[in-house]
Amino acid sequence: MSILIGIIGLIVVFGLAYLVSNDKKAINFKAVGVMLVLQVVLTLIMFKTTVGLTVIEGIGNGFTKVINIGREGVNFVVGGWVPEGGSVFFINVLVILIFTSMLLSVLTYLRVLPLIIKYLGGFLSKITGLSRVSTFHAVNNIFFGQSEGILAIKSHVLKMDKNKLFVMTITSMASASASIMGSYITMLPAKYVLGAMALNALSGLIIGIIIAPDSSKEEEIIDIKEASQAKSLFESISMGALDGGRVALIVAAMLVAYVGLMALIDAGFQAAIGLTFTEILGYVFAPIAWLMGVPASEILVAGQTMGTKLATNEFVAMLQFRDQIPNLSEKTVAVVSVFLISFANFSSIGIVSGSLQAINGEKASIVSKHGLKLLVASTMVSFLTATLVGIFI
Repeated sequence: MSILIGIIGLIVVFGLAYLVSNDKKAINFKAVGVMLVLQVVLTLIMFKTTVGLTVIEGIGNGFTKVINIGREGVNFVVGGWVPEGGSVFFINVLVILIFTSMLLSVLTYLRVLPLIIKYLGGFLSKITGLSRVSTFHAVNNIFFGQSEGILAIKSHVLKMDKNKLFVMTITSMASASASIMGSYITMLPAKYVLGAMALNALSGLIIGIIIAPDSSKEEEIIDIKEASQAKSLFESISMGALDGGRVALIVAAMLVAYVGLMALIDAGFQAAIGLTFTEILGYVFAPIAWLMGVPASEILVAGQTMGTKLATNEFVAMLQFRDQIPNLSEKTVAVVSVFLISFANFSSIGIVSGSLQAINGEKASIVSKHGLKLLVASTMVSFLTATLVGIFI
């Protein structure tokens, strides 16, 4: 029954995307079909085969080991600050961003990641017929954040029409960067974090080209020579570490603001109507959770977490959800975990438009003007990925 509900959920999300499409006649159904089949195959391999489960768990364990090794640097600097058995979110979860960001910076300087991204994007462009820039950007977002991903294709942004700009923005907001993945893994099961990051790239393109079909046939060349601004290996280490430190501080500041604000709003609603705002979000998003295949007995918990993520950000929602995981079914854990792995929230509209403002003010104004539509579209991406995974769990 849950599989049937999940299939209905997929039909609903595709139907909604079609209804709000800018040009229904120009939708590339072949590309949508190819990517959907590719998603199903990847999901089956990752979560339903012995080999796939072994590989994804091995990758997850590998990342965990690398992160634990990276904690040597954290312990050297802040060792003894946290009492034994205690937990400080900034130190245990956020500071590791400095290490993972540094690794990404080094791999970028050595041209390892740019080559992988270029050829994966090129392969995806070849089998779907989509723009090379669009597929490159979608794959690039698996590894890098919204701002970095947009800046990597800044020379192409200037030539983008409205639809191509929409696709780029949707894939940016629906992604989650590898530099922050280490923090996610400390709160959610690693296999769902990794699976979501891979599948969201395809889901972002699928929803993007349905809502904003790209009919341009212009030949595009992706240049990776300037992928890294570092002039030496040691400069790349320094730049990566500093970038990671800035992100950790930004996330910490946002959490102080958002968690405090949510507590204040909850208290206000509790005093006024006897229900917290979080509880109301649970009721609003419960039907959506049900369509995603979450068991009826757990849709309120799932709805609360999903609503919190949209209203604030994924970190706030993960903090709320991780304490619930031991009491929930595997399907609910899978669906909600995958749904949380994206930047689809209100603050992302400002981040993306701000990044575009540094390149071209006109493009930034287009994104700002249609910010709500782009947020709905990127949330639909999370819905699509999470529902698809839920069908096979």
